Amino acid sequence: MTTAATTDLALMAHLLRRAGFGSDRAELERYAARSYEDVVEDLLHPDRFDDVEDEVLTRFYPHLHANIDNPSVWNGRWFYRMVNTERPLEEKMTLFWHGVFATGWTKSEHTPTIVDHIQMLRTNCLENFRTLLLGISRDPAMIFWLDNNENHGSSINENYGREILELFSMGIGNYTEDDIKNAARAFTGWTYEQPVPLYPYGQRSVNFLFREDDHDNGEKTFLGHTGNLNGNDIIDIIAKQKATARFIGRHLYNFFVADEAQVPSWSIEPPADPGAIEELANTWMDSDANIRAVMRTLFNSEWFKAARFKHVKSPAEFVAGVLKLSGEYSEPGPNLHKLEATTTAMGQKLMDPPSVEGWHTGKEWIDGGTLTERVNYAVDTLNNPRKPGVKTMVDRIRSSGDSTAPNELVDQLLELAGPLLVTSETRDALIAHAEAGGPLAWSSAKEVQTSTARVVQMLTLVVATREFQFA
Repeated sequence: MTTAATTDLALMAHLLRRAGFGSDRAELERYAARSYEDVVEDLLHPDRFDDVEDEVLTRFYPHLHANIDNPSVWNGRWFYRMVNTERPLEEKMTLFWHGVFATGWTKSEHTPTIVDHIQMLRTNCLENFRTLLLGISRDPAMIFWLDNNENHGSSINENYGREILELFSMGIGNYTEDDIKNAARAFTGWTYEQPVPLYPYGQRSVNFLFREDDHDNGEKTFLGHTGNLNGNDIIDIIAKQKATARFIGRHLYNFFVADEAQVPSWSIEPPADPGAIEELANTWMDSDANIRAVMRTLFNSEWFKAARFKHVKSPAEFVAGVLKLSGEYSEPGPNLHKLEATTTAMGQKLMDPPSVEGWHTGKEWIDGGTLTERVNYAVDTLNNPRKPGVKTMVDRIRSSGDSTAPNELVDQLLELAGPLLVTSETRDALIAHAEAGGPLAWSSAKEVQTSTARVVQMLTLVVATREFQFA
């Protein structure tokens, strides 16, 4: 594998790809001027930085101000946040939890509720795991998604009680059917206030409601604990389990470090790096389920730093990363709402996962159709020298001298688009294409025009490589 990157820049680029959505070169250099550990601490404390303002964005998309029932506009807003936030880990953790606590728009078709759900994940994304579990357990979108509004003291519905254990915390094999039933009993009466109709009354949020008269106050036994347990007790017991620490640790490893097997096989297939999972689990237990502490361990570990380009970008990561390179939407602009259709064609519709299991990840993101969509999107987005990010790349290459050799052009683009680690075969193929046009010259206006077009063409070839699909 070859690249022109320096070690410090390459490490910082790796961190920004995983803890955010990548960076352009100027942003990368600003981060790399500081120590790695200090950057990690800033990422872990998003409240140190201003949040993205929606005021100007609502002028382009008045739907946001009125909370109109249109998920594509809200997903466009989310991409705008991914690209412009000074709190990249906050948005990345929100995306992570959205995949773990998968909750979809399709069942309810009630956009205000799913928008509030995403904001709840954003607000709690680095808090104690108890706070997250309490947040989703009281979340109207989740309550409706998993039928807890149908979970009554006189007649339980086990759906949420099952999934909070199977998919949201511990994983199969770490609890019994009786634990599921008693968890469901503990969450009886956890419902929501009946919302007003979307039409014609407008779009309004929905509030959590606890109905004491619909709650089972009987004695329950859950994971060895017996008493008049309620939902809060269930959450506290779950958070203390080493099985929960390992299960969420494996989720974190799969999302932030390297692609794992799919979740349904975890009960029979061991982790790719058991030592890493155990290290995350130990931090969880020592910190009493503090997610910020667990993420600090992850980002500062040697196994994280070494795991470069071991993770296939999800469609959301891919699109946001391309937009970061292009420099688009550093200010509000039209067509953000079209990005939902873009990622849907690649296999991921935000705010609407296919099931409670979420999206399958890793190589399952890629097939002939989705790969074509990815390459076409990257090429179409970056095939314009007037876009700010592309122009900056051209200017940097031009500033390196009056002439640019083909191999220098390739190495500079790999550096500016990443730094991107590629195989020697990929680099040789790129150089062979660049050599067909000879060296780039920048002395006259005509040479500048011709060389600029060649830089852009080579950039589109770089982002069409297999290696560009990995983070």
